[in-house]
Order: sequence, then structure tokens, then C-alpha cells
Amino acid sequence: MNSTLRVGNSVIHLFNLHILCALCVFTFLRFVFSFITVCQDFLERFYSSLKKKHSDFSMASIEEELIKTCMKAKGKEHRLCYYLGATEDAAAKILTEVSRPMSGHVPAAKICEKLKKVDLQICELKHERQLDLTSVDLSKMRVAELKKILESWGEVCRACAEKTDFVNLIKEVAPKHTAAPAKADL
Repeated sequence: MNSTLRVGNSVIHLFNLHILCALCVFTFLRFVFSFITVCQDFLERFYSSLKKKHSDFSMASIEEELIKTCMKAKGKEHRLCYYLGATEDAAAKILTEVSRPMSGHVPAAKICEKLKKVDLQICELKHERQLDLTSVDLSKMRVAELKKILESWGEVCRACAEKTDFVNLIKEVAPKHTAAPAKADL
């Protein structure tokens, strides 16, 4: 009977160990892939825009197009361009880290993995969680969250003194910003 308990306990411990390992792996993968989204999304759209233009995939033409694209970028994508050195005010230029692999048609995910090794700030850029305005009660949100929604849309509430002013403005301009996809083309 004593040996039965030991076997039973070791099976339980082994089962718990497997669950713990699975949770660790899942958490790690979620952690890793959540950091790459802005970089990967931006570079995938950039690559597809190059293919649509039938651009030659030389390093010089890729860098030139990347700089042109980054002039139009806003928000987190503009910050990514800054880190890559594709903006006028960038301190360091690592455009070759993008143009060289892209000229060889390397997938955006692999390019972002290599960029992560060069500059960790690129990995810190994540897309904000998309808000479904139909299922959220705006009146229960904080004013700071409401301001963040307006800021992400490029809107400013100049005469807002109370929370209801922010809520009304969001409801007013929401159709303009939620009807069309936010990231259609570069």
C-alpha cells in the first residue's frame, strides 16, 4: 500500500509539472509574439505595397520607398520608423537591417526578429487593443481612456469640460473612424 501512494503522488507531481511547463511555454510565446506586431504588420504591408508597385527589390529602392512611406506614418508606426532611422530626426540609421533582407524576400517576421537583436525598443512597440464601440459603455470609461481614443483617431476635444462632452464627441466622430479599415494601404 505504501508503494501505491508513492506511485500515485509521483503521477500527480508529474502531471502538475507538465501543466506548469505548458503554461510557461504558452506565456512565453504570447509574450514574444505580442511585441512583434507593429513591426511585422508595418513591414508586411510595406512589402506588399512594393510588390503592387512592381518595384525592383534593390536595397537602394527599398530604402527610398521606406523613407517615403515613413513620412506618412503616424503613431506607433512613426515611432518604428524613427527607430529604423527612416525619419529626418532619427539618431541612428539601421535601414540596411530592413532593406538587405527584404531585397532577398525574407518574411517580415524574420526581419523583425533580427531587428529585435539590434534595437530592443522596436520590440516594445505594440498595437493598442482595438475597442469595439458597440459593446463598450463609454460613460463607464475613464476620461483618460476617452482622451486616448480620440488621440488615436487624431481628434482633439477643445471645448470638453466634462466626461459627457468626450463621450458625445466620440459617438459623433466614431462612424468616420470605424467604418473604414484603419490600416488599408501604405
